[in-house]
Amino acid sequence: MDQPTPPAPDDTQLRALTVRRLLHHREHDTLTRWHLRAVCDTYDVTSRTVRRWIKNAEANNGIYTPQGRPSYQLTDHAAEVIARWRGNVTAAHRELTAEPFKDEELPSLATFHRAAERHWSKGRRAGLKGGEAARRPFDIHGKRDHHHRNYAWETDHVEASVPVILDGHIRKPWITWFIDCATRCICGVAVTPHTPSRESILVALYDAILTDEPHRPYGGIPDRIRVDGGRDFLSDTVGHALGSLGTEHIVLPPRRPDLKPIVEAANGAIKKTLFADFPGYTEAPTTPGGKPIDPHQPLLHFEAFVAHVLDWVDRRNTLHPMDSLDRRTPHQAWQDDLTPIFHVSPEEMHTYTLERPGKPLTINNSGVRWRKRDYISDWMHGRVGEKVHLRYLHHHEHRVELYEPGTLRHLGPAFLADQLTPTQRKALDQARRREANRLRAEFKKAEKNRNARYEAVTQARPPRRLDALTQDEAAEQLRELGGASAVFETSTDFIPLPAPADDLIMPLNRSSDEPTDERPDKPHDKTEPHP
Repeated sequence: MDQPTPPAPDDTQLRALTVRRLLHHREHDTLTRWHLRAVCDTYDVTSRTVRRWIKNAEANNGIYTPQGRPSYQLTDHAAEVIARWRGNVTAAHRELTAEPFKDEELPSLATFHRAAERHWSKGRRAGLKGGEAARRPFDIHGKRDHHHRNYAWETDHVEASVPVILDGHIRKPWITWFIDCATRCICGVAVTPHTPSRESILVALYDAILTDEPHRPYGGIPDRIRVDGGRDFLSDTVGHALGSLGTEHIVLPPRRPDLKPIVEAANGAIKKTLFADFPGYTEAPTTPGGKPIDPHQPLLHFEAFVAHVLDWVDRRNTLHPMDSLDRRTPHQAWQDDLTPIFHVSPEEMHTYTLERPGKPLTINNSGVRWRKRDYISDWMHGRVGEKVHLRYLHHHEHRVELYEPGTLRHLGPAFLADQLTPTQRKALDQARRREANRLRAEFKKAEKNRNARYEAVTQARPPRRLDALTQDEAAEQLRELGGASAVFETSTDFIPLPAPADDLIMPLNRSSDEPTDERPDKPHDKTEPHP
């Protein structure tokens, strides 16, 4: 079947150029019959029509201005009436027709509709009927340069289109995730059974940044994160968390999904490719009365729903090729990008947790008990009976962070006792033996210090202790302990004594063995000189 001939393009501007060229030739007396014939053959018109074009340009200061067919144009009053009727052109035409005093005669309804279509674009007409949300689909959006991985992330909340069962009640879960713009990898995700808050953002951010097990291998610290104007994204908690990482916090205007297209595409994809197959899908076709076709479908439990969502995220990252990535999967795009990643350890991220309300918990012989579970770690040995504060993360309750109640000093992490890895169990046993060895060594040292040992002697004199220190050793130890005494230190602030005179009489040395005829019980005569 032959294809229909497409309509000829509008040649008004080209015709204006041709007329301007003919006027140029006539001003310089170079216009010939050949020029006119060439123009007539090109536009398939007569020479009389070409001369009429030239007269039109002369009447409009040398610019060819085609008049066109006269048509009705909306007046300002008619446009205001249509806007007041929310874009209902028929109702506006009916009102204008019923007005007793009219400035001009109204055309037919069909002509009035055509005038309204010429007066407003399709997007503005949709905006008159449905507001700004109805106008935005007619906008044109450009594309950002996504640069490299971890250059920019986008984050958002999305409400699940299926209800789930949690503790016997029906809930509507929400999903919070962080997506890398360059590779489309979903780095972190958190699911909450209620309206999300800053806690959900911290959990998803914690999961997105860490790259070791059980987290995904996509993550690190991003250069910038784009968020919408939601109150939870603008909270001080989220701002401080991003500021501590040196990540730029870009706040987008609210209700502008076109400014974060990557995460909005993921929001729509999970509804169409995952939620549509779940029982209780709220966007499924309904009966004429608006009720679901099968209102008695067994709903999923919250734990099963979370498992399906996490599995969908992993399959999207590893198995779904995308046209925007040259038919590569997000995992392949991440591996092909050689931009260095700034890795972070879980110990450095312990503040990105949620505080448990209530009184401090006690360290027992089985660890710290919380939510009918025991959490233990190797650093707890010797601390039974101490109080601790506990912080945790949703969906990652295999690990908690413990702090001192008074100073909130971080003591360390603790793990579920029944989920310890072989490495953690080995570290626990080694810490227990290490604590016992330290105590045994302290006992030996104390016993050794209690029983003093002396050197053997060969003369009749008091024995000297083997652990005795010299004056220099004692001064050095005191100096290291910060308690050096003036007894062991030589002061440089005293003036040295002068040398003794030659006629100085020295005192009697009573320890000398020379004989003397002094009696011990008779005092010396003060006038009798010493021998």
